[in-house]
Amino acid sequence: MIFLYNTLTRKLEAFHPIKPKQVSMYACGPTVYWFAHIGNLRAYVFSDVLRRTLRADGFDVTLIMNITDVGHLTDDADNGEDKMLVAMRREGKTAYEIAKFYEKAFYRDLERLNIEPATKFVRATDHIDDQVKMIQQIEKNGFTYQTSDGVYFDTSKLEDYGRLSGQKLEDKKAGARIEVGEKRHAADFALWKFSPVDSKREMEWKSPWGVGFPGWHIECSAMSRKYLGVPFDIHTGGIDHIPVHHENELAQTEAADGVLEANTWMHSEFVTVDGGKMSKSLGNIYTIDDLVKRGYDPIAYRYFALGAHYRTKLNFTFEALEAAQNAFSRLRETVRTWDAPGKIGCAEYEKKFAEAMDDDLNTPKALAVVWDLVSDANLSTSAKATTLLRFNKVLGLGLEAFVGKLVAVPDEILSIVEAREQARTKKELKESDRLRDEMQANGFLVEDTPHGPVVRNVVK
Repeated sequence: MIFLYNTLTRKLEAFHPIKPKQVSMYACGPTVYWFAHIGNLRAYVFSDVLRRTLRADGFDVTLIMNITDVGHLTDDADNGEDKMLVAMRREGKTAYEIAKFYEKAFYRDLERLNIEPATKFVRATDHIDDQVKMIQQIEKNGFTYQTSDGVYFDTSKLEDYGRLSGQKLEDKKAGARIEVGEKRHAADFALWKFSPVDSKREMEWKSPWGVGFPGWHIECSAMSRKYLGVPFDIHTGGIDHIPVHHENELAQTEAADGVLEANTWMHSEFVTVDGGKMSKSLGNIYTIDDLVKRGYDPIAYRYFALGAHYRTKLNFTFEALEAAQNAFSRLRETVRTWDAPGKIGCAEYEKKFAEAMDDDLNTPKALAVVWDLVSDANLSTSAKATTLLRFNKVLGLGLEAFVGKLVAVPDEILSIVEAREQARTKKELKESDRLRDEMQANGFLVEDTPHGPVVRNVVK
């Protein structure tokens, strides 16, 4: 039995899918106007680990992930410009060129973090008709009104609006600091926005209400319904989605179909940087490319993220990432020396690991089990290899490429190691450093130990 924390009920609950042994899951995907940063990517690592854990527990998981290529304004509360238009001005490209470029970059980041692709990725622009039909259904049920700039959802018509965030509608009104304009209530949100007069907007479509484009929130309600039905089992995303995007998704589905969009809602916490918020003004928003340029392995970031529970803030520092990469490198180099996996694993450790993961994805505890297994001298390395590879299927650390696979060190590298040792003996530190850098440029690291130098692969 797996227990998951449900944001909707604010409880840890035993998970029971709608259909036996089948899980329908929707993960909020990227707005493809810029590269995903490490905070965004933590949410995808979390959803990937959830999916892998469910599969390890015997469930068949269907995962749908949206690609937002239209409709997401610069302010999540329907203010500002479409993010795609901002990117068009920034880069001098068409909206479709920008969306295609950053969607491809997103898939590359998923691959580098060993995040398995969704069962199906679905683009907002490919599902305009589905969104229009859902808005029509919401309109027919009496939950909309029209202003000069669009069709809006009337949140006052939905009795339990705010149930996901736990913030009542009157509290949202009292705390609102935005210009309401023609909206009836501050919390009301756009279902369809009209294109500005005389605009040369590239992404716009005809609709029963006029030429324009969908609001940000309707795409997820419409596409999840199309591919998973309603309700479906699990909806995931970052914690920043709770008060606006997911609250509004839930409201749209309830207004259209009279049911919950999803039974279980799960959210990963923020990534902070040096204890503070990530922001462009502070220059501390990092992408996977940024980490790679500094010599870090993308999978080391995944390992780092697994070191904290998904519902706790993850404080990123380069010192912490360095420590995670060093630990992960030691793990990979240790398991290279093991025998090949056998038929029998280590049942006691597998039980502890499963208990940790089935307790709302307790990855820090699961990693502790991994290290306990690795350091247990009473077990054969063959049995440990079998069990570790089972853990790896859940954690997604790519260890299958390392277990029982020794590094072949070329003669020329061994010659550099020997020359470096001579330089160190003579205290020729500059020459020693130069030889170390030459080794690294050729794909190898040398670690100085009390027993002599140990050669390792550079972490890619």
